[in-house]
Amino acid sequence: MVESSAPDGCMVATVSHELSKSYEPGAIEKRWAEYWIEQKLFHVSAPTKEDPRPVFSLLLPPPNVTGFLHMGHMFEQTQMDIMVRWRRMRGFLTLWLPGTDHAGIGTQMMVERQLQSEGKKREQVGREAFVERVWEWRRHYGGAILDQMKRLGASVDWDREYFTMDENLSRAVREVFVRLYDEGLIYRGRYIVNWCPRCGTAVSDLEVKHEDVAGKLYEIRYPVVGTNEFITVATTRPETMLGDTAVAVNEKDERYRHLHGRKVRLPLMNREIPIITDELANPEFGTGAVKVTPAHDPNDFEAGLRHNLPQIDVMDEHARMNQNAGPYAGLDRFEARTRVVQDLEAQGLLVAIKDHTIPLGKCDRCRTIVEPRLSAQWFVKVEPLAKRAIEAVEKGYVRFTPENYKQVYLNWMYNIHDWCISRQLWWGHRIPAWRCLDCNTIIVARETPTKCTQCPGSRLEQDPDVLDTWFSSGLLPFTALGWPDATRDLEVFYPTSLLITGFDILFFWVARMIMLGCWFIAPPHRPQRAGDDAKSADDVLRESVPFREVYIHALVRDADRQKMSKTKGNVLDPIEVIEQYGTDATRFTLAAMAAPGTDIAFNASRTAGYRNFANKIWNACRFMFMNLDRVAPGLRPDSAGSRPEAGVRGFEAIALEDRWILSRFNRVAQEVSEALEAYRFDDAARGIYDFFWGELCDWYIELIKPRLASEEGAEKEAAQRACKNLVSLFEAAIRLLHPVMPFITEEIWHALYDGRPPLKSVALAAYPVAQAKQLDLAAEIEMAVLQELIVSVRNLRAELAVEQKQRVPIQIFTEETAVRTLIEQNRGAVERLAGVAKVTFAKDSLAKLSSVRHAARFDVHVVYEKKIDAAVERVRLKKELERIEKEIANVQRQLGNDQFLSKAPAQVVEGLRKREPELAALREKTQSKLQELR
Repeated sequence: MVESSAPDGCMVATVSHELSKSYEPGAIEKRWAEYWIEQKLFHVSAPTKEDPRPVFSLLLPPPNVTGFLHMGHMFEQTQMDIMVRWRRMRGFLTLWLPGTDHAGIGTQMMVERQLQSEGKKREQVGREAFVERVWEWRRHYGGAILDQMKRLGASVDWDREYFTMDENLSRAVREVFVRLYDEGLIYRGRYIVNWCPRCGTAVSDLEVKHEDVAGKLYEIRYPVVGTNEFITVATTRPETMLGDTAVAVNEKDERYRHLHGRKVRLPLMNREIPIITDELANPEFGTGAVKVTPAHDPNDFEAGLRHNLPQIDVMDEHARMNQNAGPYAGLDRFEARTRVVQDLEAQGLLVAIKDHTIPLGKCDRCRTIVEPRLSAQWFVKVEPLAKRAIEAVEKGYVRFTPENYKQVYLNWMYNIHDWCISRQLWWGHRIPAWRCLDCNTIIVARETPTKCTQCPGSRLEQDPDVLDTWFSSGLLPFTALGWPDATRDLEVFYPTSLLITGFDILFFWVARMIMLGCWFIAPPHRPQRAGDDAKSADDVLRESVPFREVYIHALVRDADRQKMSKTKGNVLDPIEVIEQYGTDATRFTLAAMAAPGTDIAFNASRTAGYRNFANKIWNACRFMFMNLDRVAPGLRPDSAGSRPEAGVRGFEAIALEDRWILSRFNRVAQEVSEALEAYRFDDAARGIYDFFWGELCDWYIELIKPRLASEEGAEKEAAQRACKNLVSLFEAAIRLLHPVMPFITEEIWHALYDGRPPLKSVALAAYPVAQAKQLDLAAEIEMAVLQELIVSVRNLRAELAVEQKQRVPIQIFTEETAVRTLIEQNRGAVERLAGVAKVTFAKDSLAKLSSVRHAARFDVHVVYEKKIDAAVERVRLKKELERIEKEIANVQRQLGNDQFLSKAPAQVVEGLRKREPELAALREKTQSKLQELR
């Protein structure tokens, strides 16, 4: 590939008509991926003045800086890239923003492992040196997943690549924190949080994965002080009893009414604790009495606040028993459990140990069992934010596909709890809060303060915690566009048009982006600005959402529909699949299987099939170039200036097959765009595949071969016109395919223009738009008759085992003069494509003959002397009748479904209505034939 000057003076890649004999994706994909980046083809700047183009913008869900591409990434990015390329070719001002997330816990763990291999711990190197070590790690290893994306040709704007710890984004994070704090929506308090002893930090409810496991329920007797009575309580975590500060009974429980106001002696700790009455105790569950441990259970914590109970924390941050655990101090929590149970049994206070299923919570990052722990943390008061985010979705300002996820989102938002945003890590956005060591005042500021705001002191210590990674990534739809500055990017590209993501981060990320976007882009408390007087509250809310639509894609599973996991050994590396079959074939597989709401069972055999599809296109193109070089050297597609017309340009519809293929192309272009509008990637891929392989390659090219073969006089002119038509059609079809298979289409498109295309890339050309004047339903109907005739004869030949080279006579019976005329006018095509020696028309029905195919508008008989096995023919006809009956039932079911009729395209409904009487005629003919064989 070399470079030459395009008509507008820009440099473009040059590829001659000479395509290599075989399609080798590895040879072309790397070259074009590098070319797209070098040429900055997908870079876009916000226009400085009004631009008539509609805007399409979306944010790449930022992969973790620690990550490598997996099949889920490729699936998601394939769908995004298809949508972006399609919208760009449709004339939209298109922006796809790439970036990576700093991934607080994950990245810190990676660097800690590095230190561990050197025999060090992060505490030994200190915070500042550790953070610098993380930055160094990120510089060396952090871009791996983006490098893989570049290799795959993702059409993002690489000039806008961000990292969530970049200074401009860090400034925006501090701004958000300070504003929320000043509004009373961020607060610090001691609450029960999910604590991961391995990661050494609080984790949110969403970061805890629960699984039911077989555990134990321990029943323990607590002596009532001053009596010979006991109260029996049950627990699954007996080690936490060392921190008990009460036993609760229900006020309405008559069994314990005489014990109200008394105390029990806490076993093993010899500490008196009160018996309290509280709804925490359910008279109908267990003994009706429960232990209360405010520092180690969220429900007990709330009960403790109601009764002003002490909060005794008996574990440290590593889940080892601390000094409050008395003789058990220093033991791991599970070692302590064993010792506590042994000691209770020795003292006669262990009533029973029963099998019990426990919903065990584990850290989603490291799979360590989390511990409910009392800890001082920073929280966001989410109710006001959630209220606006709920309203935005209920009013349709954010739409979900599939639609059921709207209710999933709303159900979670209706029951949302305050968000713990602090993490006990060193890597991440450090919380912009400082404590005065002289007066304990907390100062929250955008910049590092130098003195206290409440006293003369200047000894200030910054909070050691960092923010939850999802806090900063939840701001990305507006911070990646320059907020808090009032940028032109924000004005043009916000709200973004679409978010494509997985269900697993619907609550982690999607919900939080909606909350934060609705609050900060158009806060309800914001003073009126110029122009606001004309806007209603609804208008303001509509403009504040981070995206207009959310498409939730499915999961990629293995061929047996099992979830991919390293432990199962069924994880597919997309890079390995790509190296074997090519990026385009892999992308097409993912698109063809991407039905909304249905998980993909990825099967490499499908990818091999689409690799063959790419070969088919490649070989068809080489066939076209071979004929071009022979009869029309130098012929290139017609183009209008620097941007080809959206339809097929320069096509002369001379013969029936020309009118048919032109009409079919326009109809398929319309159907593909409708499918992409509805995120039906599978329907779009299927439509393109059927057109390219079936209609263009298997039918149209075969039909025009006689014309292409002409070399003299008027016939040569016909060949040249046929070549021109084929080139025009192929160029438009390449544009149709490009969003799904960008590499092979780029190579062929440049070759079509003999290395001198009107634009730098087919990605910048216009996507085909159906032209009403090029639609020809009559040609499609006529061609369908000829296709059915040819296929019927081919099938009969196969059943009769006719030698491939042997031509056989056929008889046709039809009651329609138009059908007979059509076949007579296309007799040559029928004879050539069906292996027919002679076509004759019968005056009477062929129903009594063998070797007959019955179609709705004709019967055809292959004249071939071979004895037909009546029994075998009966079996075949019965199967055919069953197929027809099934299709009739399906058509009638669809036509009787009002919901289907209201949503289906008009041409689909019309096609079904025409098909119903055709099927009825076929059924009657088949039944008649069966009756004769009996």
